[in-house]
Amino acid sequence: MKSKNRTGLLIVYTGDGKGKTTAALGAVFRALGHGWKVAIIQFVKGDWPITCGEEESAKKFSKNGQLLFVQKGAGFVGIMGDKKPRAVHIGAAKKALKFAESIIRDPSYDLVVLDEINGAVELGLLEIPEVLKTLSGRPEPNSIIVTGRNAAPEIIQIADLVTEMREIKHPFRKRKIPAQFGIDF
Repeated sequence: MKSKNRTGLLIVYTGDGKGKTTAALGAVFRALGHGWKVAIIQFVKGDWPITCGEEESAKKFSKNGQLLFVQKGAGFVGIMGDKKPRAVHIGAAKKALKFAESIIRDPSYDLVVLDEINGAVELGLLEIPEVLKTLSGRPEPNSIIVTGRNAAPEIIQIADLVTEMREIKHPFRKRKIPAQFGIDF
């Protein structure tokens, strides 16, 4: 059921704390429950030896065309054994942005999540003007959620809602407990 009185929003989940993608996925879950058509485009995550839980869940919702889930990144940049040339990551991010622009402009999508796009900007894989152009193409009343650390001030400026996740305590810092299957991925 779609409300006729809704207003589209640009929502930013940023900060150094855990939970940015998790918060976006919570909004996705709620939107799907209301029959919305949703797209999740991951800008950094790509080929990974382990399938993320959100990808497995997305496969189930994707069967009826209600959810589009795509990983357009070339994987984590410069960490976790990444040996890809920087140009590969830049090319993947630019293709992801072009794809995202086409989805955002498609009025059939009610919610589009641009996961880790803030990270792609921070890493210099994408330029702010091209990201702002993409974000400005949203038809009303559709919404966009962007995630990732260190959201650019220009994105924060045009956003309707900004939440900063702040790390207070993390199990890896003190006890070296790595990311947990089913909780973190």
